Amino acid sequence: MISTAIRMARVGSGSELAAALLLGIAFPCVMLAAIIPHLWLFAAAAAVTYLTDTFLHRRGSYLVNRLAKVRAGLSIRFLIRQMLLVLLVARSGLGQDRIFYATVVAVLVFYGLQAPHGAIVTLLRLRRRLPVVTRNIDLGAIRIPDAPPPWLLNRSAEKVLHLDVFAMVGVLLALETGKNLYGYAGLGLSVLLAVGYVVALLPYLRPSRLVPSAETVLKAVDGWLADHRPTVMLYFSGSKESAYQINMWLETMDQLEGRPLIVLRERVMAQQLGPTAVPVLCVPGGVHLMNLDLSTVRVALYAANVGKNIHMLRVPTMRHVFIGHGDSDKLASVNPFSKAYDEVWTAGRAGRDRYALADVGVRDEDIVEVGRPQLAPIEPASGSTRHPLPTVLYAPTWEGWDDSPGNTSLLLAGENIVKRLLSAQRPVRVLYKPHPFTGTRSAKAKAVHERIVALVEKAAAERATDARWAGQSAELRTERSTARAELARIEARLGELSAVADASRDEAEESRDAKADPARQAELTRLRDEWNTAYWRSFGWWEHRVIAGAEPRLYDCFNESDAMVSDISSVVSDFIASGKPYAVTDSAGLGAEEFKRQNTAVRAAVILSNSARELDQLLDAVTDPSADRLAADRHELKRYLLGPDEPSSIERFNAAAHTLAAKAQARNTGVEQRLAGPEEAAAPDDSAPESNDLDSPVRG
Repeated sequence: MISTAIRMARVGSGSELAAALLLGIAFPCVMLAAIIPHLWLFAAAAAVTYLTDTFLHRRGSYLVNRLAKVRAGLSIRFLIRQMLLVLLVARSGLGQDRIFYATVVAVLVFYGLQAPHGAIVTLLRLRRRLPVVTRNIDLGAIRIPDAPPPWLLNRSAEKVLHLDVFAMVGVLLALETGKNLYGYAGLGLSVLLAVGYVVALLPYLRPSRLVPSAETVLKAVDGWLADHRPTVMLYFSGSKESAYQINMWLETMDQLEGRPLIVLRERVMAQQLGPTAVPVLCVPGGVHLMNLDLSTVRVALYAANVGKNIHMLRVPTMRHVFIGHGDSDKLASVNPFSKAYDEVWTAGRAGRDRYALADVGVRDEDIVEVGRPQLAPIEPASGSTRHPLPTVLYAPTWEGWDDSPGNTSLLLAGENIVKRLLSAQRPVRVLYKPHPFTGTRSAKAKAVHERIVALVEKAAAERATDARWAGQSAELRTERSTARAELARIEARLGELSAVADASRDEAEESRDAKADPARQAELTRLRDEWNTAYWRSFGWWEHRVIAGAEPRLYDCFNESDAMVSDISSVVSDFIASGKPYAVTDSAGLGAEEFKRQNTAVRAAVILSNSARELDQLLDAVTDPSADRLAADRHELKRYLLGPDEPSSIERFNAAAHTLAAKAQARNTGVEQRLAGPEEAAAPDDSAPESNDLDSPVRG
């Protein structure tokens, strides 16, 4: 019942729900106490409103936003409490006393100060906001001053409103003791502190403490672009939950020849972007983007089909390529919008055939097979299990935008899969890594996910006390303790290098100081590899695990596993690179043959029904190589889905970029010659470089 109430109230926990209920009860109690009047009931109920309000705000509760929508926002709640204090004074028989008039005046003055305070804070935030957010780009051409101290701006509305607590305490003490001096002191202190807060903000409105104008900043960015002359660009727009779609391409961009550039469209994406040495330019405004000088860019890469792509697709001097954020048999992999791009790059032959079968307008000559450069970290199967106990990864995708049963195995088969793995006759270790979107649309999917987490955690707790593993646990106790200490050391150093939560720096300061540092990037890469190694050593190879969040990465989970269970998503295509056994759930009940016909990636998989009773075939293949009847099929399917092992995918990716850049340059040169007229068009252009290399762009 409590969990149902939590879901209906859309709060994150039972404590949030309890705080919300207390807040809802306490305010009527404050009003009742003021009318009766009853001093101690008023004081107790008012204290509850302060505490619960503060708790909900610090938790970022959804209910706080809902209260604002129904005209019961933060400032209104404080004003109501202050007005009820005035009512309490009047009902206490002091309606004609000076303390009453002093309370009324102080409350009005205090509330009136919220307007200039709010205006100054809003103005500061607006004038401290750059039209762009950058990383690894030198903005030294413009002066960006330090931000105001965080204690002035962070949660400023809450801070200034809570200054009324002195007035509240002072007046209540005056009513209790009959000494009005307490009331005058409390009221005066609240007003004085509120005035002081406003005055403390004023120096930061001076022009010297604000960032330059948008025109100045954009001019500096154009100057940097003219000097850097980027040749290939990764363009991305999306919500913070979709950050994984671009983060999977960061290592590829780091390895790309030429001078790559990453262009983002949402400020939140700049915060979610992983570490990279590639210059990053976030341009939220469409007009600003269109006015930037990107004339040296010859190839633009797109990881997602989103509406804001049109702002870049309109540029004719570059060629546009859809690279996607995965390669699967889902409909998203053959989106008709793909024909808006000059080329579509797929991993292997399967992607080409997929578009041909879908017949959505993408021409075969516009499809280029480049492999999947991101799969390089995936280790191939060794022929034996990694540990004495086989490890099986369950990595379902999310529920999708509709309720099709084929979207995810989670809803109909997830619990059956996990229960059968946990109770397998030959013990295995289970790793559960759900898609980051799981449960974001469907409450039912979220509930199933939570039950699976509970199953895995319960099984892990039982295995921890199982005598079969006690000896192993004792032997590895020292190694695990060492690994945990190593994790703590690495995480501390990663925190120093990443500086992701430095509250003393605002967006402008981050852009100013986030300059390219190859040594720092190399250390980050090394530390992340060390973190991954230490993570797996920090617990036993027999321990079940729920893996949430970005770390460890999915491919690290692939390397730690001996087999995988999943559903129709790019996860399956990626796992095939390992050559290890895998199973895919036919959640829609198509039947094995039809399921394989419709979904290329499952042709070498053990096909599971929603009961998951076929899992024994997968476990047999893991523990006994002679029982692995699909090994040869997986090898052939890997080549079909992902292309040949040689040349490497990054080599093919670079070659495709060079070829397309040459086409873009040829087009631009032809346009220039046609515009120049017949005489100049006939004359050779000695200034144009002969090389088609991405390092030698020509402005178009």
